[in-house]
Amino acid sequence: MRARYETFTVNKRFPLTISRGTTAQTTNLWLRVEADGVEGWGEASPFSIGTYRESAEALLEAAERAIALLEPLHPLQRYRIERLLKEHGVPCALCAAIDIALHDWLGKAVGLPLWKLWGLEREQIVPTTVTIGINPPDIARQRVRDWLALTGAKALKVKLGSPGGIEADKAMFEAVREEAPGGVILRVDANGGWNLQDAVAMCRWLAERGVEYVEQPLPKGMEDALPELYRLSPLPIFVDESCFTSSDVVKLADRVHGVNLKMMKCGGLSEAMRIVHTARACGLQVMFGCYSDSSLAITAAAHLSPLADHLDLDSHLNLLDDPFVGATLRDGRIVPNDLPGLGVRRREDTA
Repeated sequence: MRARYETFTVNKRFPLTISRGTTAQTTNLWLRVEADGVEGWGEASPFSIGTYRESAEALLEAAERAIALLEPLHPLQRYRIERLLKEHGVPCALCAAIDIALHDWLGKAVGLPLWKLWGLEREQIVPTTVTIGINPPDIARQRVRDWLALTGAKALKVKLGSPGGIEADKAMFEAVREEAPGGVILRVDANGGWNLQDAVAMCRWLAERGVEYVEQPLPKGMEDALPELYRLSPLPIFVDESCFTSSDVVKLADRVHGVNLKMMKCGGLSEAMRIVHTARACGLQVMFGCYSDSSLAITAAAHLSPLADHLDLDSHLNLLDDPFVGATLRDGRIVPNDLPGLGVRRREDTA
């Protein structure tokens, strides 16, 4: 197979601040594989969690090495390719781009969209949240108005874990709650910004205000404290940064209610499917999330999303210059189309 790549830069409409910092722009990688006259597309977007970092530079540095591994192989050898990439230490976001491209190739080769190839039903896709980043209360209010006008969202994910402490978190959350219309679901993501004491206090406080669940209340590395929080919290606890792959799900099954999988973090659709099935076997719920992904990676997740309980696939909605067109927003839901494979095209080709 022949593989090639290029980079593209995307800019956020609203810079996103979480407990670890602010993102306004990212440089992502567009990867293409070709064999038998069919071309499959994938995307890698950089991310960092604590000391674990996959920068755009690291992805580019690894791309030539990965392409050399792909050249002697065929897109149908997906699991052999997956093993090779792991053996050679290819970054997981780049593994995701390759795995997504291989699935896109397969769908195009057989003439079916992935959701149909997997036997899934688009009617099962739940509404996505849109994200309100950490901001002063007045800016948070404006962001609620902005997002609702832009998307008609049915659910909001409120980022907490402010460096200003839980009193700042409470002030911001109250502003969001007051601004959000009745019927809009509120969820919270602390991105590991609380200690155990604050997490217990905030979970109790947020439960009184109708929050549905709390995501990643404790930092990655504090998984041993999760059983105590699980025992004391009146709210369901989901983890994101603490869970990369299906093997992590088993270790967390007795101390959380659900896991958040992301294409970049787990390495693509193949491992995402394994996470879903492992979580179900462990009695856990599943959420799909994203980093600074364009419509290319978001659409890949959307094809699998009928299997998810909760969705946070909104990064492309916050881009001023998304170069791709794929899944569309319909009544608050991110819905893939009927085209073969991912069904993603370049925006310039649809104008």
